[in-house]
Amino acid sequence: MTLLSLGHACVDIYQGAVAALVPFFVSERAYTYAAASGIVLAVSLLSSVVQPLFGALTDKWAMPWLLPASTLLGGAGVALSGVVGSYALTLTVIAVSGIGIAAYHPEAARAARAAGRGSHTAMSWFSLGGNLGFAAGPLMVSAVVATGGLRASPLLAVPALVGAALSAAALRAVRTPGAKTAAAGASEATAKDDWSSFVTLSGAIVCRSIVFVGLSTFISLYARQRTGGGDLSGTAALFVLYLGGAVGTVAGGKLATRYGRIGVVRWSYALTVLAVAGVVYVPGPSLYLFVALASAGLYVPFSLHITLGQDYLPRRVGTAAGVTMGLAVSVGGLAGPLVGAMADATTLQTALAPLIALPALGWLLLRTLHEPVAAPPAPAPASAPDPGPAGATETA
Repeated sequence: MTLLSLGHACVDIYQGAVAALVPFFVSERAYTYAAASGIVLAVSLLSSVVQPLFGALTDKWAMPWLLPASTLLGGAGVALSGVVGSYALTLTVIAVSGIGIAAYHPEAARAARAAGRGSHTAMSWFSLGGNLGFAAGPLMVSAVVATGGLRASPLLAVPALVGAALSAAALRAVRTPGAKTAAAGASEATAKDDWSSFVTLSGAIVCRSIVFVGLSTFISLYARQRTGGGDLSGTAALFVLYLGGAVGTVAGGKLATRYGRIGVVRWSYALTVLAVAGVVYVPGPSLYLFVALASAGLYVPFSLHITLGQDYLPRRVGTAAGVTMGLAVSVGGLAGPLVGAMADATTLQTALAPLIALPALGWLLLRTLHEPVAAPPAPAPASAPDPGPAGATETA
């Protein structure tokens, strides 16, 4: 689990890096807000479309090689984004990075489920790795690009090399024979997928995703305006948004063990409504407190979304991961250009204000959900060695 968490961090560095590159594209290449948010859309759109596809594929065939290969692909796109010349090429290489990130997560979630023996607390530690990667992304970009400019972006490939090595080591540790047994076939026959609850959960995740993408894309620029600071104040706000998520993810697993996943997820969405309102309307240094609260509200339910999705679809854990970690999360990037266009036409504050209503809508959707019954172990794909069968997730 440690190897998988560290490898996850190396991959998700690049999701954090894309948003952190936006201010540099604006300053060095004179991109408009809408054009800059299109960079984030490129990585988000590819993830939203491709990740469920990879999830479905991993439900049918073992594809452990995706972990190191996709890590390298995700890093290559971001590393090239600062040295390609045109906007079209920049979008292309960022899109390539998005494909790599999308390919990684379903198979990694399956491996984490096997390594953690189905525990949603263990899944929170796996998710923590990704959140730490998000938090490190802006720092890495600031250290490399703020010092050497966009032309120094090839140095951003280093975490991908490390992550590929860690993923390969993790696969050797968790790999087990993938042939179906009689017990596995029986569990497949008795497991039932609750598509209605899964779709409702996915709708709530979409609401959360739009808020997160909107804040992560523009919080750096917005913090500079609200605090009167320079580049450092903007980077600090993005760092707080991502680092607070690391704390929130671990807290989510522990809170769910005591209070139940559904209850914890509902309260997190309610907290997010108040926190985002504070981010939008509170000026000065107090802004950072509300950024931290928003981060907690957005991230406490993150790993719980994954385990709930896997328990609602016990026969399709790869597909569940592809949607809860991919489609429902990444589709928020579709709203990024709309926020950017509104900011260009009005102000950034006006453009961010609608984000306050979305977690409230997510809370309403969650009110209809129930805690899923513990699922029987799902069989591994009948193929070559697999990271392990997807076991039953513990309920709170």
